[in-house]
Amino acid sequence: MTTTTEPAYDYADLPRLMGRMTGAEKHGPAATSTLDALWVLYDRVLDVTPERMDDPGRDRFLLSKGHGPMAYYAVLAAKGFLPVEWLEGFGAYDSPLGHHPDRVLVPGVEIGSGSLGHGLPLAVGTALGLKARGQSNARVWVLVGDAEMDEGSNHEAVAYAGPAGLEQLHVLVIDNASASYARPGGIAARFEAAGWSAETVDGRDHEALHAAYTAPHPGRPRVVVARVEPKEYAGEPKSA
Repeated sequence: MTTTTEPAYDYADLPRLMGRMTGAEKHGPAATSTLDALWVLYDRVLDVTPERMDDPGRDRFLLSKGHGPMAYYAVLAAKGFLPVEWLEGFGAYDSPLGHHPDRVLVPGVEIGSGSLGHGLPLAVGTALGLKARGQSNARVWVLVGDAEMDEGSNHEAVAYAGPAGLEQLHVLVIDNASASYARPGGIAARFEAAGWSAETVDGRDHEALHAAYTAPHPGRPRVVVARVEPKEYAGEPKSA
Protein backbone atom coordinates (compact mmCIF):
# COMPACT_ATOMS: atom_id res chain seq x y z
CA MET A 1 0.00 0.00 0.00
CA THR A 2 1.33 3.42 -0.99
CA THR A 3 2.24 5.82 1.77
CA THR A 4 3.79 9.26 1.88
CA THR A 5 7.11 8.92 3.69
CA GLU A 6 8.25 12.57 3.63
CA PRO A 7 5.52 14.62 5.34
CA ALA A 8 5.77 18.38 4.95
CA TYR A 9 3.01 19.38 7.33
CA ASP A 10 2.89 20.82 10.83
CA TYR A 11 0.28 21.50 13.48
CA ALA A 12 -0.81 24.71 11.75
CA ASP A 13 -1.75 22.66 8.66
CA LEU A 14 -4.20 20.39 10.48
CA PRO A 15 -7.32 22.59 10.10
CA ARG A 16 -6.66 22.79 6.38
CA LEU A 17 -6.20 19.02 6.14
CA MET A 18 -9.41 18.45 8.09
CA GLY A 19 -11.13 20.90 5.76
CA ARG A 20 -10.49 18.55 2.84
CA MET A 21 -12.87 16.05 4.43
CA THR A 22 -16.55 16.70 3.81
CA GLY A 23 -19.86 14.95 4.45
CA ALA A 24 -22.70 14.88 6.94
CA GLU A 25 -21.08 12.23 9.15
CA LYS A 26 -17.68 13.77 9.75
CA HIS A 27 -18.40 14.80 13.38
CA GLY A 28 -16.14 17.83 13.13
CA PRO A 29 -16.55 19.25 16.67
CA ALA A 30 -16.01 15.88 18.36
CA ALA A 31 -12.96 15.23 16.21
CA THR A 32 -11.53 18.70 16.78
CA SER A 33 -11.62 18.07 20.53
CA THR A 34 -8.87 15.48 20.04
CA LEU A 35 -6.66 17.44 17.65
CA ASP A 36 -4.10 18.92 20.06
CA ALA A 37 -3.79 15.76 22.13
CA LEU A 38 -3.32 13.61 19.03
CA TRP A 39 -0.78 15.95 17.47
CA VAL A 40 1.45 16.10 20.55
CA LEU A 41 1.29 12.33 20.83
CA TYR A 42 2.32 11.66 17.24
CA ASP A 43 4.72 14.59 16.95
CA ARG A 44 6.66 14.21 20.20
CA VAL A 45 5.90 10.95 21.98
CA LEU A 46 4.97 7.89 19.92
CA ASP A 47 7.85 5.76 18.68
CA VAL A 48 6.35 4.82 15.31
CA THR A 49 6.88 6.08 11.76
CA PRO A 50 5.50 5.17 8.33
CA GLU A 51 8.66 3.16 7.74
CA ARG A 52 8.22 1.20 10.98
CA MET A 53 4.51 0.39 10.91
CA ASP A 54 5.29 -3.35 11.02
CA ASP A 55 8.19 -3.17 13.49
CA PRO A 56 7.34 -5.45 16.46
CA GLY A 57 9.03 -2.95 18.77
CA ARG A 58 6.93 0.03 17.68
CA ASP A 59 4.57 1.92 19.97
CA ARG A 60 0.89 1.17 19.34
CA PHE A 61 -1.86 3.78 19.17
CA LEU A 62 -5.49 2.64 19.32
CA LEU A 63 -8.34 5.02 18.54
CA SER A 64 -11.48 4.09 20.46
CA LYS A 65 -13.35 7.43 20.44
CA GLY A 66 -16.12 6.81 17.94
CA HIS A 67 -16.30 10.34 16.55
CA GLY A 68 -12.54 10.93 16.34
CA PRO A 69 -11.50 9.58 12.89
CA MET A 70 -11.55 12.93 11.08
CA ALA A 71 -8.75 14.36 13.25
CA TYR A 72 -6.97 11.00 13.32
CA TYR A 73 -6.83 10.82 9.52
CA ALA A 74 -5.55 14.40 9.33
CA VAL A 75 -2.71 13.64 11.76
CA LEU A 76 -1.83 10.39 9.96
CA ALA A 77 -1.71 12.27 6.66
CA ALA A 78 0.41 15.06 8.14
CA LYS A 79 2.87 12.48 9.46
CA GLY A 80 3.11 10.62 6.17
CA PHE A 81 1.22 7.45 7.03
CA LEU A 82 -1.30 7.99 4.25
CA PRO A 83 -1.52 10.24 1.16
CA VAL A 84 -3.13 13.62 1.76
CA GLU A 85 -5.19 13.10 -1.41
CA TRP A 86 -7.11 10.34 0.35
CA LEU A 87 -8.70 12.88 2.69
CA GLU A 88 -11.01 14.24 0.00
CA GLY A 89 -12.69 10.85 -0.35
CA PHE A 90 -13.47 10.55 3.36
CA GLY A 91 -16.56 8.42 3.91
CA ALA A 92 -17.07 7.73 0.19
CA TYR A 93 -18.09 4.26 -0.98
CA ASP A 94 -14.73 3.47 -2.59
CA SER A 95 -12.52 5.32 -0.08
CA PRO A 96 -10.28 3.51 2.44
CA LEU A 97 -11.10 6.27 4.93
CA GLY A 98 -14.39 5.18 6.42
CA HIS A 99 -16.36 6.86 9.18
CA HIS A 100 -14.55 4.44 11.47
CA PRO A 101 -10.94 3.35 10.84
CA ASP A 102 -10.23 -0.04 9.28
CA ARG A 103 -6.81 -1.49 10.09
CA VAL A 104 -6.84 -3.48 6.85
CA LEU A 105 -7.35 -0.38 4.71
CA VAL A 106 -5.62 2.51 6.50
CA PRO A 107 -1.83 2.52 6.98
CA GLY A 108 -0.82 3.05 10.61
CA VAL A 109 -4.17 2.04 12.08
CA GLU A 110 -3.83 -0.72 14.68
CA ILE A 111 -7.47 -1.74 15.22
CA GLY A 112 -10.83 -1.55 13.51
CA SER A 113 -12.87 0.61 15.87
CA GLY A 114 -16.14 2.44 16.21
CA SER A 115 -18.12 0.54 18.83
CA LEU A 116 -17.81 2.43 22.09
CA GLY A 117 -16.08 0.65 24.93
CA HIS A 118 -13.91 -1.67 22.83
CA GLY A 119 -10.65 0.25 22.55
CA LEU A 120 -9.52 0.22 26.18
CA PRO A 121 -10.06 -3.55 26.66
CA LEU A 122 -8.20 -4.14 23.39
CA ALA A 123 -5.35 -1.94 24.65
CA VAL A 124 -5.16 -4.01 27.83
CA GLY A 125 -4.91 -7.15 25.73
CA THR A 126 -2.26 -5.58 23.52
CA ALA A 127 -0.16 -4.59 26.53
CA LEU A 128 -0.48 -8.09 27.97
CA GLY A 129 0.58 -9.60 24.65
CA LEU A 130 3.65 -7.38 24.37
CA LYS A 131 4.60 -8.18 27.96
CA ALA A 132 4.28 -11.90 27.28
CA ARG A 133 6.57 -11.55 24.24
CA GLY A 134 9.19 -9.68 26.23
CA GLN A 135 8.72 -6.43 24.32
CA SER A 136 8.78 -4.24 27.39
CA ASN A 137 9.84 -1.07 25.58
CA ALA A 138 6.84 -0.92 23.23
CA ARG A 139 4.18 1.32 24.69
CA VAL A 140 0.44 1.11 24.11
CA TRP A 141 -1.72 4.24 23.90
CA VAL A 142 -5.49 4.33 23.54
CA LEU A 143 -7.66 7.42 23.08
CA VAL A 144 -11.18 7.27 24.50
CA GLY A 145 -13.95 9.82 24.89
CA ASP A 146 -15.31 10.74 28.29
CA ALA A 147 -18.75 9.41 27.25
CA GLU A 148 -17.15 6.04 26.56
CA MET A 149 -16.32 5.79 30.22
CA ASP A 150 -20.01 5.10 30.78
CA GLU A 151 -19.41 1.66 29.22
CA GLY A 152 -18.99 -1.23 31.65
CA SER A 153 -16.31 -2.87 29.51
CA ASN A 154 -14.04 0.09 30.19
CA HIS A 155 -14.54 -0.12 33.94
CA GLU A 156 -13.62 -3.80 33.84
CA ALA A 157 -10.45 -2.96 31.90
CA VAL A 158 -9.54 -0.18 34.35
CA ALA A 159 -10.14 -2.48 37.33
CA TYR A 160 -7.90 -5.17 35.85
CA ALA A 161 -5.01 -3.12 34.47
CA GLY A 162 -4.18 -1.31 37.72
CA PRO A 163 -3.58 -4.34 39.93
CA ALA A 164 -1.89 -6.10 36.98
CA GLY A 165 0.71 -3.32 36.90
CA LEU A 166 0.53 -2.81 33.12
CA GLU A 167 3.15 -0.08 32.97
CA GLN A 168 3.21 -0.14 29.15
CA LEU A 169 -0.45 0.89 29.01
CA HIS A 170 -1.41 4.56 28.58
CA VAL A 171 -4.95 5.90 28.29
CA LEU A 172 -5.81 9.34 26.95
CA VAL A 173 -9.33 10.47 27.87
CA ILE A 174 -10.71 13.45 25.97
CA ASP A 175 -13.09 15.18 28.37
CA ASN A 176 -15.52 17.41 26.45
CA ALA A 177 -18.32 17.00 28.98
CA SER A 178 -20.14 14.37 26.93
CA ALA A 179 -20.51 11.77 29.67
CA SER A 180 -23.99 11.06 30.98
CA TYR A 181 -22.95 10.07 34.48
CA ALA A 182 -20.87 12.12 36.89
CA ARG A 183 -18.02 10.54 38.82
CA PRO A 184 -17.14 11.65 42.35
CA GLY A 185 -13.76 13.37 42.13
CA GLY A 186 -13.72 13.37 38.34
CA ILE A 187 -12.54 10.89 35.72
CA ALA A 188 -8.97 10.64 36.99
CA ALA A 189 -10.19 9.60 40.45
CA ARG A 190 -11.82 6.50 38.97
CA PHE A 191 -8.48 5.35 37.59
CA GLU A 192 -6.55 6.29 40.73
CA ALA A 193 -8.90 4.16 42.81
CA ALA A 194 -7.81 1.17 40.71
CA GLY A 195 -4.10 1.86 41.20
CA TRP A 196 -3.35 3.90 38.10
CA SER A 197 -1.07 6.90 37.78
CA ALA A 198 -3.38 9.75 36.73
CA GLU A 199 -3.20 13.41 35.73
CA THR A 200 -5.72 15.92 34.40
CA VAL A 201 -4.48 18.67 32.06
CA ASP A 202 -5.65 21.35 29.66
CA GLY A 203 -6.26 19.47 26.42
CA ARG A 204 -5.19 22.48 24.33
CA ASP A 205 -1.87 23.10 26.14
CA HIS A 206 0.82 21.26 24.19
CA GLU A 207 3.51 21.58 26.83
CA ALA A 208 1.19 20.35 29.58
CA LEU A 209 0.12 17.43 27.41
CA HIS A 210 3.71 16.47 26.64
CA ALA A 211 4.74 16.65 30.30
CA ALA A 212 1.79 14.47 31.29
CA TYR A 213 2.48 11.97 28.51
CA THR A 214 6.12 11.54 29.48
CA ALA A 215 5.82 11.58 33.28
CA PRO A 216 7.30 8.43 34.88
CA HIS A 217 4.88 5.92 36.37
CA PRO A 218 6.88 2.85 37.37
CA GLY A 219 4.82 -0.29 37.93
CA ARG A 220 1.50 1.36 37.09
CA PRO A 221 -0.54 2.11 33.98
CA ARG A 222 -0.99 5.79 33.18
CA VAL A 223 -4.06 7.87 32.31
CA VAL A 224 -4.05 11.46 31.07
CA VAL A 225 -7.40 13.26 31.13
CA ALA A 226 -7.36 16.09 28.58
CA ARG A 227 -10.06 18.64 29.33
CA VAL A 228 -11.35 20.66 26.39
CA GLU A 229 -14.30 22.97 25.80
CA PRO A 230 -17.69 21.26 26.28
CA LYS A 231 -19.28 19.83 23.17
CA GLU A 232 -22.40 21.64 22.03
CA TYR A 233 -25.32 19.46 21.00
CA ALA A 234 -27.74 20.41 18.28
CA GLY A 235 -30.37 17.74 18.67
CA GLU A 236 -27.94 14.88 18.24
CA PRO A 237 -27.48 12.17 20.88
CA LYS A 238 -24.48 12.30 23.15
CA SER A 239 -21.60 10.05 22.13
CA ALA A 240 -17.85 9.91 22.27
